[in-house]
Amino acid sequence: MKTEKIDKRQAILQAAEKLFCETGYEGTSTRQIAKESGANMAMINYYFGSKEGVFVEIMNERIASFGSQLKIINEDKISALEKLHRVIEGYVNRILNNTAFHKMMHRELSLTQRPEMYDKIKDAMSHNMQLIDRIITDGIEDGAFNKVDVRMVIATIMGTITNVVISPNKVMPDSNFDLNNPKDKKIIKDRTIAHLQDLTTVYLTTKK
Repeated sequence: MKTEKIDKRQAILQAAEKLFCETGYEGTSTRQIAKESGANMAMINYYFGSKEGVFVEIMNERIASFGSQLKIINEDKISALEKLHRVIEGYVNRILNNTAFHKMMHRELSLTQRPEMYDKIKDAMSHNMQLIDRIITDGIEDGAFNKVDVRMVIATIMGTITNVVISPNKVMPDSNFDLNNPKDKKIIKDRTIAHLQDLTTVYLTTKK
């Protein structure tokens, strides 16, 4: 019975994520989530309290999952630059493997009418930022990296990846380019990783 409850809870999250990506937060109702997941309205209220609760849980799960990956990288016995390069690779792969989710997340959280929703996931986001901050700060402290504005470096990395996902035509002028095509996706993944790794290497390690 317990397994069935876990499965139903997961089914609700999966169905909601699919619907949020397709029709947006406002365009999705708890009734639609119930129908798509095979659950009932009472189950959604029991597990999550509301549609917002479902959305926040999806976000927190995704953010925490990447946080686990960052923790492993951070604890690895490799140089700060290698750690940062692994973070870039992991972040690019994670986002480009599910561009619909990232676009939806970016769209919904950037809307001014959702400050209370952002407040509920900012702790998880802040934890991940601190882990990346620690990698760069450690590199500065041990002399491997130049003294830089750490948060601006992180914003540059994340902003570049988001821009590639939101407006891929900026870097792929070919009108036939399709992020849903595995071949095209691999091209953009490899280019984004190589660019950001080169950029951070030069900026962080070239002595001024």
